[in-house]
This record gives sequence, structure tokens and C-alpha cells, in this order.
Amino acid sequence: MPGPLDGVVVVDLSRVVAGPQATMTLADLGARVIKVEQPGTGDETRGWGPPFADGVSTYYLSVNRNKESVELDLKSAAGRDVLTRLVERADVLVENFRTGVMDRLGFGVARLHELNPALVILSITGFGHDGPEGGRPGYDAIVQGEAGIMSVTGPPGTPSKVGLSIADILAAGNGVAGVLAALYERTRTGRGSVVRTSLLASVVGAHMFQGTRWTVAGDVPESVGNDHPSIAPYGTFACADGVLQIGVANQGLWRRFAPLAGLDPDDPRYATIPDRASRRAELTAEIEKALAGGTRAEWLARLDAAGVPAGSIRSIDEVYEWAQTRSQGLVVEVDHPELGRIELPGPPIRFDGAPAREHTAPPLLGEHTAAVMAWLEEDE
Repeated sequence: MPGPLDGVVVVDLSRVVAGPQATMTLADLGARVIKVEQPGTGDETRGWGPPFADGVSTYYLSVNRNKESVELDLKSAAGRDVLTRLVERADVLVENFRTGVMDRLGFGVARLHELNPALVILSITGFGHDGPEGGRPGYDAIVQGEAGIMSVTGPPGTPSKVGLSIADILAAGNGVAGVLAALYERTRTGRGSVVRTSLLASVVGAHMFQGTRWTVAGDVPESVGNDHPSIAPYGTFACADGVLQIGVANQGLWRRFAPLAGLDPDDPRYATIPDRASRRAELTAEIEKALAGGTRAEWLARLDAAGVPAGSIRSIDEVYEWAQTRSQGLVVEVDHPELGRIELPGPPIRFDGAPAREHTAPPLLGEHTAAVMAWLEEDE
């Protein structure tokens, strides 16, 4: 079904997560994405597991819906010839090779724009395409450490990785934003441009208040577990049958929350956000003493009635069975040629008035080679 990017052709030379996530987003928005893969092996994530579903990597399935797969050996003359023809027909090219690989393949920026001056090029690297460490390979976990996420995540004193490929996903989102801006600019100039982002840039760009704690206040952030480093009470709290999350982010919420926990909102120990943050352990103990008198369900109901933000901590399976998740189109069904009808995580963007689109399954390796070759020959 058509989307906002209907008619846009994307040549996808990327693999693993950051690039494929970006091109999947473009495909969700209606672009035609042609995924170019190494013959015989394809994207590395095809072999990543467990878990596998009848031999198919669930990792690969997570970031490759709505694409076509073409097998091309880019080290061969024949493969480079086909890529040349694809570039001439494309609007966007996406790659996440290490710096210099595209040049060695014979498809550096100058050559790509010689073939197609209107081509928008998205290049995603680990640490940036230049600078003293620009050539370093950058997998998500490594960048999480190098870019500071691990130092502010997890229990105090225990650097911890986020349980998702967050550096990759942030880079993909930044890459898509850059591509959309470049396509818009092209409507005025008629020329394509080069969009560059990296896992490092994307993580540092997401530091937000943790970054300004250092750059402005000279304070080095440290991990504080599930608590918020600046606001209290804001985090995870124990009740009679488990834990729940509560977010008291301003004075109005504090005045609604404190009586529920048996506290005086005007108690001078806890009167302001800085007061509460400085006495976090003491405040948490008093709150959990009150919460011990009720179950999670009871407390969530009370907090909701008072307008205090709160929530449970769901496992992944619970998230996908949650009616709210499904109501937002965050679970989609596709027909996979080997697995049959399967469910995948759905796109996070919707457009008012647009019907729900039919999604296609992540392609088998080389599934569309013949069809794409026929398309290239149509106008030749």
C-alpha cells in the first residue's frame, strides 16, 4: 500500500541493525527498499541465534520487514555492474560499512553522485567517518561503553548495558531524519546530499541532562539504579506483592501523592524536589512502608485515581499481549514463505486517516533477485 514515501527507491547496502532499522523505517513509510546481500550468506544476522524459528533467525526478522532481497557479489564485475544500474535508478542509498569500504568497492561519494547527482546517501558508522578514531568498528555494546551509557545505567557501581541495541536504534532514527531532510532539500536544489551519523554521535546526542550535568555543572553522573538522578520519588518501589514504578516529577504531583503514602506534603524534609532528592533513601523507606499495606493492583488503582503517574513492570511477552500495545498497531501479522503467518513488532508511526498497511515478511536471501533484475531491464 502507498505511504508518504511511495515512489522513493532505496538501495540498502547495510547489514546487522543500525542500517537495516533505518531502511525498515523508510519501507514502513512507503519506500521501495532493495536489500543487497552477499551471495550464500547474506546479512550476518541471518545466522544470529538462538532463538531460531525453524531455522530462521528471529533477530533478522526484527529489522527487515517490507524489503526485497537481491544477492550481489560486490567484489565481482557483474555485481558492481548491477549495483551501478541500481544506483542510477535510486533515490537513496544506505550503507553502514567501515570508513573506506565504499571507496574500495569503487562506489565512493564522488562516483555515486557521478552516476546519480540526485542520490541521497546515508552513511552510518560506529564512531564517525573521520577523526582520530573514525575507522574503528562499532558494535552496539562497545559503543554503549565508550559513549557513557553504561556508566549511568544499572545498580550503583555496576556499569550495565541497556538490554536493547539502543545505540543502533538511535543511529537509525537519526539517519532516517537526515534522509527525510535531504529528500526535502532535493525538492529545491535537485541534488542529493550525504547524510552522516554514527552510533557514538547518536548516543552522545541523547545524553540530555546527563550531558549538561558535566558540561555546565562539572558534575560527573553516576548510575543510580532505577531512581531518577535529579527527581524523587521517581523510580521503582516495593509493595505487598512485587514492585511498581511511580513518577512524582513536580510539586503538583507531590501534593497528590504524599497523602496516599501517609506523608505531609509540607514536611520540610521533603518540601521541594532538591529536598526529596537529597533524602532519597529516607523517603523511599517511608514510601515502601506505606506501600507494603497493599498489592500492586490496589496501589496502581489508587495512584491512577489520584492522577499520579505509575505503572507495572511488564515482561516482553506481557507487552505483546497487552491490549494497549495491540491497539496502537505495534503488533503486525505477515505471511512468511517458510514460517507461515507470524507476528512481528510493528512500526511506531501512524498517520491519521490512513488505512493500516499490509506488511510483507522479511525476505528470504535473494528472494527478489529475478524480479529486481527484470525491473532494471524494463527501460533498457
